[in-house]
Amino acid sequence: MSNYSFLGENYFLENSAAIHLFHNVAKDLPIIDYHNHLNINHLLDNQKFDNIAQVWVVNDPYKHRAMRIEGVPEYFISGNATDKEKFMAWANVFPQTIGNPLFHWSCLELKKIFGIDYLLNVDNAEVVWNHCNKLLETDDFRNNSLLDKFNVDTLCTSDDWFDDLSKHKNATENANFIVLPSLRSDAALNIEMWISNGFIERLEESTTIAISSLEKLQEALEIRIQYFNENGCNLADQALDSGFKFRLPALNEAQALFKKWLLEKKLTNEEVVGFKSYILNFIGKSFAQKGWTLQLHIGAHRFTSSRLRELAGSAGGYAAIGNTADISGVASLLDSLEKDKLLPNIILFTLNPADNSTFATLTGSFSQDNVPAKVQFGPAWWYNDHFDGIKNQIIATASYSILHRFIGMTTDSRSILSFSRHDYFRRILCNIIGEWVEKGLVPNDEILLKNLVTNICYTNSKNMIENGK
Repeated sequence: MSNYSFLGENYFLENSAAIHLFHNVAKDLPIIDYHNHLNINHLLDNQKFDNIAQVWVVNDPYKHRAMRIEGVPEYFISGNATDKEKFMAWANVFPQTIGNPLFHWSCLELKKIFGIDYLLNVDNAEVVWNHCNKLLETDDFRNNSLLDKFNVDTLCTSDDWFDDLSKHKNATENANFIVLPSLRSDAALNIEMWISNGFIERLEESTTIAISSLEKLQEALEIRIQYFNENGCNLADQALDSGFKFRLPALNEAQALFKKWLLEKKLTNEEVVGFKSYILNFIGKSFAQKGWTLQLHIGAHRFTSSRLRELAGSAGGYAAIGNTADISGVASLLDSLEKDKLLPNIILFTLNPADNSTFATLTGSFSQDNVPAKVQFGPAWWYNDHFDGIKNQIIATASYSILHRFIGMTTDSRSILSFSRHDYFRRILCNIIGEWVEKGLVPNDEILLKNLVTNICYTNSKNMIENGK
């Protein structure tokens, strides 16, 4: 008979060393969530949610993906169904997710926050709906109070070039945790979308610079980067999607490419690669000058279903894992920055798990005197932040890099209830280390192991944010 109960106090913890490390070291450490997509207005206003669907279902692309796989009509996912109808549709799908991380996550979220220790299904969905909604009516279940239940120390939202960052300071003043911005820099590179999203016009408006040349473009970008810097930002986030290539053009070629775009509003595919590479190199050097950390999210194949893109938007949960990365392109990017002595601190995220070892080894390919872990292999990302994905990423980091310097988990989520994933991660981490102890692979040294777990779960990410300034 098994000694384990489903999601009991020792779930995922398979030995005494793991149990000790989790309950006495990891469990109560504050959370540093350095990359997420939380709504800054909800943080600023300490949002009160009308119902459980708003906080748990409506904006969760992970759940939406599972619902589509189960054949749920889009009307109940991203369509005009009521919140209750969307919740009921999810309740009907949830039991089918067993084996998927959504099953664990959903149980954890309901149990930890709402005290529900039974499985959601279509038969009890009405009871769960009413129970959660009654709690959400109280101040103890407003947006920021929910985050307090997770013991959040600091969180960093993902922000567009033109966002109002005064909201972060005001949100911090009204909360028990720190709210910082991070720059989602993609729009500056996505020249193919500049016509449809009006990026240049918005950049001109926000900086009062008439962008008539590459130099003016760089001047305007630098103004916005400085604005972020002055408002507490020291993290940037750049997507390098599947098929990423890097070819850095000379200055005169880059000038000619931008001039061509101004005149014709289009470039060839090869020209786009060159121009994107130039801008990426430029902003990377600017980040380095300010002491920022650049997060590179590599390998998503975002253009799959045109129908779902139209219905659900660009972040609707239908992207796929792309091909393994062109490591020469990523290395060339880092090398170009290092040659100019302006390589920012780097976090490499991969969506394709086949690249785990590749990116873990790349952490030792670039370094800086007296700067530990100049290049980091980031935590299991997106489709990989399940039990095996997290375990494999930790093992790769330990095997090819320095686990002691690892910056640990971040949610990359749009739902505040997803902060339960820090508990999920910490248990997996402690169990791995506990297994090493049980097998005699590492000494059962209290100080050594406590420092290791504390660094990974809290100290390293806290230092990354604080030492950026």
